[in-house]
Amino acid sequence: MTVTDAILQGIIQGLTEFLPISSDGHLSIYQHFTGNYGESALIFTLMLHLGTLIAVFITYRETIWELIGEGFSIIYDLFHRRLSITRVTQTRAMVYMLIVTTLPLVGFVLIKDFITSFSEDSDIIVEGLCFLFTALMLFLSSKCVKGRKGAKEMSIKDALIIGIFQGTAIMPGISRSGSTISSGLLLGYSKDFMVTFSFILSIPAILGACVLDIPEILAAGMVYSWPVIIAGLVSSAIVGFLAIRLIRYLVINDKFIVFSYYTLALGLVVLLLGIAEKVMGITFMI
Repeated sequence: MTVTDAILQGIIQGLTEFLPISSDGHLSIYQHFTGNYGESALIFTLMLHLGTLIAVFITYRETIWELIGEGFSIIYDLFHRRLSITRVTQTRAMVYMLIVTTLPLVGFVLIKDFITSFSEDSDIIVEGLCFLFTALMLFLSSKCVKGRKGAKEMSIKDALIIGIFQGTAIMPGISRSGSTISSGLLLGYSKDFMVTFSFILSIPAILGACVLDIPEILAAGMVYSWPVIIAGLVSSAIVGFLAIRLIRYLVINDKFIVFSYYTLALGLVVLLLGIAEKVMGITFMI
């Protein structure tokens, strides 16, 4: 892999991680048509995810520091037997709900190897179907009644539902941000809150994926050179930072539905190409 190819994949990752169109799906399609799929491609994809994680920390640094401080405050109250789960601030409620929403990911970890096999294989039919699912979620959330609920109004049931939808994003073609934002909007939460909640929710999800894949990375060794890795990280971080600002603007200004049209068209094209490859017994390459 060249530095130019790494930068291009970083741009794709930075854009598609935060725009609700599935970063894993786009990278899987790109790697499929360039012949870069397999274990090494998954490891590089993980490096690109770290780049977008940097973008989240930069954009929401003030909110993240508040949440970290509130987390230590919760621990202090717990040890001093002053902890209350009913009379809470907005920040504390968000800490609680972030924890609850992350819990369903434990179940999806158990089927992780089965799911990631879809990214490693040379078949893109599953990716096409997943893009269509993303399109449906985005369309429904764009047409629903706009809610006003925030962290203090979030129930454990709603948090678990959002968490389950986040878990489905391990399928290539299902957008993590699209699933969490859409499910939150359908449950009656405000647009501004769900954008912030979704992106901060990505932190434990990405970090958890990194920790789980450490043994695989160590076993595979240094597949790519440092210039290639750094190029991917930097490009995904910069583009990711810009993409976060763009999605916040589009969601708040009711432009979310444009991504539904895009993923619908992409899903149909990918699905048809995947079927054609199966029938013809060939793989289209760039």
